[in-house]
Amino acid sequence: MKLAWTIARRYLFAKKSHHLINIISWVSVAGVAVGTFGLIVVLSVFNGFGDLVLSLYNSFDPDIRVQPAEGKTFGSSDSLYRELSKNPDVAFVTFVLEDNALLRYMDRQYVVTVKGVSETFLKTSDLQGKILDGEALLQSGDANYMIAGAQIAYSLGIRPNDLLHRVNIFLPKKGIDPAYASLDPSAAFSQQAIITSGIFGIQQDFDGKYVVVPLRFMRELTGEETALSSFEIKVKDGASYTEVAENLQQQLGTGFVVKDRLQQHDFLAKIIGSEKVAVYIILGFILLIASFNLFGTLTMLILDKRDDLQTLYYMGADLKMARLIFLLEGLVISVGGAMVGMLLGALVCGLQQSFGIIKIGSGDDFITEAYPVAMRAVDFVVVAGIVLLIGFSAAWYTSRVIVKRQSDPRLVAA
Repeated sequence: MKLAWTIARRYLFAKKSHHLINIISWVSVAGVAVGTFGLIVVLSVFNGFGDLVLSLYNSFDPDIRVQPAEGKTFGSSDSLYRELSKNPDVAFVTFVLEDNALLRYMDRQYVVTVKGVSETFLKTSDLQGKILDGEALLQSGDANYMIAGAQIAYSLGIRPNDLLHRVNIFLPKKGIDPAYASLDPSAAFSQQAIITSGIFGIQQDFDGKYVVVPLRFMRELTGEETALSSFEIKVKDGASYTEVAENLQQQLGTGFVVKDRLQQHDFLAKIIGSEKVAVYIILGFILLIASFNLFGTLTMLILDKRDDLQTLYYMGADLKMARLIFLLEGLVISVGGAMVGMLLGALVCGLQQSFGIIKIGSGDDFITEAYPVAMRAVDFVVVAGIVLLIGFSAAWYTSRVIVKRQSDPRLVAA
C-alpha cells in the first residue's frame, strides 16, 4: 500500500511525456473543485433563504404551540399552566383565544382572525421588531389596544392612535336561533370597539389575516371566561425547542397536540427540503459529468505509463498493485478537488455572511439587501461523500478496466 501510494503521488506530480496530460490532470482537479464549490454555495444560499422565510413566520409564531387534539378550544386550568411552567426549559407561556370576526372602520369592512393574547405575548413573539407604524401596545391600565396587520390596516385605512374613530369588531354569537337573527341581525353579533396602537408587517399570510388584542378584551367579546385556543411557549436561550416539544407532548398526553416551529409550518419545511434535494440531484449530475474528465485523465496517464507498468511487472508487482496505484491517483484528484472546492465555498459564504457582498437589491421591495447564506456541517459532509463516491467510482472503473487492457498478458493472468 505504501509503495503504491508513493508511485501514485509521483505519477500525479512528476512530468509526463506529454505535457497535455499535466494540463488535463489539473483541469480534472479544477473540475471537481468547481462542482464542489457550486454545491456548497448553492446549498448554503438555499439554507439562508429557508431560514429567512421561516424567520418571517417565526416573528409571529411561538417556539412551541400547544393546542387541543379535538375541537377549536379547551378549558384552561391552573394545574395545566403549572405543568407547563414547571418545565425548566420553558421561559414564558402565553394564553391564546382566537376566532374569526368582522372589522369595521368608518365605512369599510374586513374579515379577520382576532387573536386574544395574555400579557406575555410580546415576550414569546418578535412582533415588537416588526412594527411599521405606531407601537406594540396591547393594554395600559384599563384601556385595551389592538395591533393590526399591514394589509388589513391599508385596506381599512386604519391610523394608529385614532381616538376619534375606533375599530369596531363584530363576532357571531353562539347558539343564536337563525330565525331570530334574521329579524334582528345586530342581536346575532357581539360588538366591541377598540383603538389601534400599532401596525405590523411580517408576511402576507399574517399581514392580511390577524389583528392582536388583549385576552381580557377577547373574553368580553366572546363571552368565554375560561376557554383557550392554545398555549404559546417560548423556550429559554440555549434550549432545543424540538426536544422541549417532545417532552411536553409526553407530559400532556394524547389530549393535546404539541408543535415546534417546523411542525407549525410542516408544508413549508417540506417544500424547502424538496427543493434542496433537487439541488443535490442537479449539481450531483454536474459532478458526474466532471468525473468523465477524471476518467479521461486516468486513461491517458495509464497509456503514458504503459512501459512503467511492464517494468513494475518484471520487478514483481501484480495486477492488483497496478490497479491500486491508479485508484489512489484518482482518489487524490477527487479529494484534492473536493478540499479546494469546500474551502473556497466556505470562504465565499463566510464573506457573504459577514459583509453581504452580493446584493439582491435595495429599497423597501426586498426583505433583505444581500443574499442570505447559512452554512451547515451536514451539507459539507454530504457533499464530500457525493464527490468521493463519484470520484472513487470513476477511478475504480478506470483502474479496473483500462489497466487490465494495457498490461502485459502475463500480468493480467496473475
